[in-house]
Amino acid sequence: MSEETTRWEYHTLRPPRGSARAEASDPVEELNELGDDGWELVCGVDYVEGGTKYLVLKRPKPADDAERHD
Repeated sequence: MSEETTRWEYHTLRPPRGSARAEASDPVEELNELGDDGWELVCGVDYVEGGTKYLVLKRPKPADDAERHD
């Protein structure tokens, strides 16, 4: 029996910002749209001084796309 490896694709989202790199608005609408497209939030990457630099999302690659990389 062959065990298939899940292949992932990644997407980053920069939260809307105000002055001083602080988040200016909640990106929930865009996150919900990405979730509808199969994206799952993995983590946030923060600036050293505080505030979120970007959000990392992932979803499984479509089978036909994964096959092209084997």
